[in-house]
Amino acid sequence: MKDFFNRTIALGFGIAAESKEQIEKVVDELVKKGEVTRQESSEMIDELVKKGEETRQKFETVVQERVQAVVGERNWVPRSEYDALVQRVEKLEQQMNNHS
Repeated sequence: MKDFFNRTIALGFGIAAESKEQIEKVVDELVKKGEVTRQESSEMIDELVKKGEETRQKFETVVQERVQAVVGERNWVPRSEYDALVQRVEKLEQQMNNHS
């Protein structure tokens, strides 16, 4: 049973992006096949949802880190700094127009 549970956890990583409803469908099929009991299925669903959420969070963190690395390498200006510069230029243009 432990080996089966470990394989099921691995399956959880494969369906990490799936909703809880889809996970429940997969586990219900396992119950129908007699591979897990109803009680085990509840625990399995909770574990798969938890593992899926952990995997999603790790994936998001990795993506954010990679994006930051690429942005940092390119020396791109963050949107907030760009917007601040646009405001400064507009203010200077207004001052220049007022003095003309």
